[in-house]
Amino acid sequence: MVVEKKVTLAIVLAVAMESAGVLIWAGGASEKLREIEVRVAAQADLAERLARVEVHLELATAQLARIERKLDAVEH
Repeated sequence: MVVEKKVTLAIVLAVAMESAGVLIWAGGASEKLREIEVRVAAQADLAERLARVEVHLELATAQLARIERKLDAVEH
């Protein structure tokens, strides 16, 4: 009988330790997922800002082309 209690206790402790390990792993995975979500959100904001800068650059390039055409017309 004593051996059976030790084996049962060992199995219960093993299952408890395995469960604790799974919970710790799940907590770590959850934290990594949150970190990735924050990075993705930051990149989305950065992409939006980059798109606005590109539009401004295109407008500035068009304006510069108009200025150059006017200067060329004045010189000739």
